[in-house]
Order: sequence, then structure tokens, then C-alpha cells
Amino acid sequence: MEKGLVIRSTGSWYSVKTESGEIIDCRIKGKFRMKGIRTTNPVAVGDRVTYRVEENESHNTIGVITDIEERRNYIIRKASNLSKESQIIAANIDQAFLIITIKDPVTLPGFIDRFLVTAEAYRIPASLVINKLDIYNEKDYQKLEEYLWTYEEIGYKCYQVSAEKNFNIDALRDDMRGKINVLSGHSGVGKSSIINRLDPELDLKTAQISDYHRQGKHTTTFSEMFEMHGGGYLIDTPGIRGFGVIDMEKEEISHFFPEIFKLLKDCRYHNCTHIHEPGCAVKAALEAGEIPVTRYESYLSLVLGEDTKYRPDIWK
Repeated sequence: MEKGLVIRSTGSWYSVKTESGEIIDCRIKGKFRMKGIRTTNPVAVGDRVTYRVEENESHNTIGVITDIEERRNYIIRKASNLSKESQIIAANIDQAFLIITIKDPVTLPGFIDRFLVTAEAYRIPASLVINKLDIYNEKDYQKLEEYLWTYEEIGYKCYQVSAEKNFNIDALRDDMRGKINVLSGHSGVGKSSIINRLDPELDLKTAQISDYHRQGKHTTTFSEMFEMHGGGYLIDTPGIRGFGVIDMEKEEISHFFPEIFKLLKDCRYHNCTHIHEPGCAVKAALEAGEIPVTRYESYLSLVLGEDTKYRPDIWK
């Protein structure tokens, strides 16, 4: 048996970097799929695996993955609104970066918050990278300031960049060096363009925004890990439209909103839901403008369920 690192996933085949630095194409052992793993991809980029070498019918050498080492963390999302399965975006990550844009396409706070909540739940340090500064007008910059106030106040680092103009990419590169970094976001926000700026030798394929929907075209169709010049790894991921959270008890969701978590001890009731109870420190902070309404709405949507029609008056 040999050990290696999964650097590419296409759904049925996995590229594994061996301990000697070679790349071998691997598939999954048949029984391995039947371990009750409710994910669309039982093996993810970033996984450290055990494999054996075999020959296929064409006498080509292939690998068969037989086991996954225990993951120290991973970032996961619900595969789709209709699916009970989940998708592991990447595993064994040092830090996660969500690429967002104020327009072309718009990244809404609800999407951002679900990503950050998931990162908090799996103890993955997360930051926001706000791209396309070169196309923003005065109104867009006002919205940008709102985002910065919301997330920097909580403690999330926000990078303001332009991949097109190569602006502020050096600061991002410096903070990624020597670490395993995953980049995620909607299609069209410029993940591949940013990666090309971070390491021009990678030369990833990019595409223009669709004029019809003002959304991105999927240029990345599978997750892949790239070694950075100067040390560290970048994991490029397919663009995602929605980010559904999974495996969270309603009682623990407040723990993954740092600005809410620090107020829990001040609530009158220890089991406060922060929705209708008197003496709630969270609602008092909301009314005082210390917690952004968008963050509280994201909290509500997670606690009450994404498809709920019950929307309490947050100001009561």
C-alpha cells in the first residue's frame, strides 16, 4: 500500500500526488462507496489517502484508493435544495477565502454568512476577498463600505482587490504563503483570475460574465489543488450558486456567529433562542445597531429553516 495526497477530483477519478512527487490516477474501491457516506464525493481534494497500484485492461498503471486518513477539518455544503446528500468542497484546510463581488455578479449577505458559519463550525479560519474594485461606481462603493463594516467589525479579514488591475494581490499572496488555502464563491466572481495573479505560472482558464443573467460561466468544473510558487497550496473550486449548511443543531447555530456568541452569557435565559424571549442580549444589541440586520436575518433563516414562511418581527 502507498500513501498520497488527493490534488484533483473529477467525480469518478482522482489525481493523487505520491510521496515521491509523482501523479497517479486513482479510482475508488467498490466497497469504499458503501460505507454510508452521504456525500456526492466520498473522497475530496486535500484528503490524504492510502492506495494500491493495479493494471487496467489496457495494461496501464492505475491506483485504487482503499482508505482515507482522518480529516482534521473540511468545508461542506448541502449538494442541492432537493438533495439529502452533501458535498465536501475540500479537506484538511489551513484557511478559507470566499471571493465576493458587489456586482457582476452580486454576492448577497445570506450566502456569505452561510459560508462563514460553516467555516466556524469546522474551525477553519475564513476571510473575504472583495474583487472587481475597478468596475465599481459610487453606489457600489457605499455597499462595499457596508460589507466592510459588517464583517471587519466581527473580526473577519477583508481583502479589497482587483484581479483585472492586479491591485492588492501581493497582500493576499503573502497571507497564503506556506498554507493550504481553499478559494470559493459564485461563478464569475473571479476565482481563476485571482489565482492566475497569485501565481501566473498556473494560467487557469477564465471566461467572461454572461450578459444575459449577469452571472458567471462555470470555468472550473472540478476541485483542484495547485502548488504555489514560493510555498503553499491553492485549491480552486467550482462556482456555487447556493450554500446550504448541514449537520447543525438549532441550539448551536448561535455559537457560529461570533458577534452573537459573545453575548449569550448576558441573556436572561440560558436556553434563549434570541427570537422572542424577554431579556435577550442579542435582540438588545440588534436594536442598538450593534449587530447588523443582515446577520440577524441569516441567523433566523438557519434556526427557523430555509423554507420557513414564519418570519417574526425582529424589532419586537
